[in-house]
Amino acid sequence: MRTFPHLLALTAPLFLLALGGYALTRWLRWPAAVSAALTRFVFSIAVPALLFRMMSGFSRLPPVDARLLIAYFGGCVIVFAAGRFLFWSLFRMDGAAQSVSAVGTVFSNTVLLGVPLAQVLLGESAMPTISLVVVFNALILWTLVTASVEWARQGELSAPALAQTALDVVTNPIVGSILAGTAFGFTGLDLPVVLDRTLELIALAAAPLSLIVLGMGLAEFRVEDGWRASVAIAALKLGVLPVVVLVLARVLALPPLETQAIVMLASLPIGANVYLMARQFGTQEGTIAASLVITTAVAALTTPLLIALSSA
Repeated sequence: MRTFPHLLALTAPLFLLALGGYALTRWLRWPAAVSAALTRFVFSIAVPALLFRMMSGFSRLPPVDARLLIAYFGGCVIVFAAGRFLFWSLFRMDGAAQSVSAVGTVFSNTVLLGVPLAQVLLGESAMPTISLVVVFNALILWTLVTASVEWARQGELSAPALAQTALDVVTNPIVGSILAGTAFGFTGLDLPVVLDRTLELIALAAAPLSLIVLGMGLAEFRVEDGWRASVAIAALKLGVLPVVVLVLARVLALPPLETQAIVMLASLPIGANVYLMARQFGTQEGTIAASLVITTAVAALTTPLLIALSSA
């Protein structure tokens, strides 16, 4: 078992990179166009190159235990339902606001923060587990919030809305690179040396740039908007969800590596996709923006603590 101080020392440089990105935008006044361009490069080129290269050898790795999906997403559904009830009973939100706030309690920043953390803390052997969750994370949770909002507003589910959600997820560069890399891996072929080296060089930029871009994006949001509900979202996201996922992993007797991987993902701050959801559905934008900042700051301490707990 690695101790909390050891894990904190390993994760601190990663969060400091995010702080550096925050400083560039908030205090040094780097223009928003720089953040937008870097974000596009990270999501469209750097991280897809990293994930494609990793997953191209997927068929030669030990099989991933599918029970981890039950533990992770089972925990997400439980906390999502609890969150909806909480936001209705305490804050008297309508159905759409409840749904967007509740998905904030379960949607982790799996790409910009999860991938770099997994590489540093758990190593390459954890990447198939991380990639499996990344693929299903967007599909399951976007579908969940879309269905929840549609039901709240119309009293029924809209097939076109759900179909569009599925299409958007599958054509996402992150998900697409994982699927393409996995498919290539099952051919049994090796990447040509020149292509493999090129992808490796691009992938080296993925982790640090992801964290800098994360910080630059956070600088655009204000903490004071809807802070009471934001604190409730942060408490469920950083405190309750990882514990529920850990309990389910123990009940299902998941191996240690898979358990640590999904607890780490559950303990991460809120992903920027939740803000996109709030914008799309026209509700809770300020609350979610504040939650992004709060959870990212607090997770610098809680994530290594929960990883240490899960490895006990």
